[in-house]
Amino acid sequence: DRRSELGRLSRQAETEVRGLGPVREEYGRVARLAALTAGTSTDNERRMRLESYVLAARLEQVAAAATVRLRRMSGGRYALVHTDARAGGQRRSGLGLQVVDAWTGSARDTATLSGGETFFASLALALGLADVVTDEAGGVRLDTLFIDEGFGSLDDQTLDEVLDVLDSLRERDRSVGIVSHVADLRRRIPTQLEIVKERDGSAVRQRGLEAAALSD
Repeated sequence: DRRSELGRLSRQAETEVRGLGPVREEYGRVARLAALTAGTSTDNERRMRLESYVLAARLEQVAAAATVRLRRMSGGRYALVHTDARAGGQRRSGLGLQVVDAWTGSARDTATLSGGETFFASLALALGLADVVTDEAGGVRLDTLFIDEGFGSLDDQTLDEVLDVLDSLRERDRSVGIVSHVADLRRRIPTQLEIVKERDGSAVRQRGLEAAALSD
């Protein structure tokens, strides 16, 4: 009886094992696909997640739109490009940016930009993102932009170029507000809201007639 029962269980086990074959094969395909999209598979050389791959296409659009203004702000020197190069250490790739320097003809990390250059590069990216959002089918138009600080890191020539770019936005019926403590901006911006500290609290004083920009 024991021998018969053991034989029956053995045949049942063999049937079960044979039935697991297709299941293991299907699991293998799903597991490889999951690892590939998660960026953990050895087949994914750049360790790029699927969402990063999708967003990379949009980042290319933003970088191209940002470059149009960044070239004006930098006197034609800088351009931004997307890179999916493998990042160092354990960092994943897919959403990297590099700055192309026309003076040297080479691309380098955006971390090598100076403080003032980082500010107007970031500003160009923000404006590029606004352009991409606006141009999307059914996208919401961004009519008002506020820029907080950062102008104190710019030299006079760069400040003029940045303000020229912001003036061009107003020509497209956009309102641009600048929040800054830079005294030189007071002479460059015709319309201001000035915050004046008083004993009983702060007061707002308006200067100029056209609501072209805001400054404190």
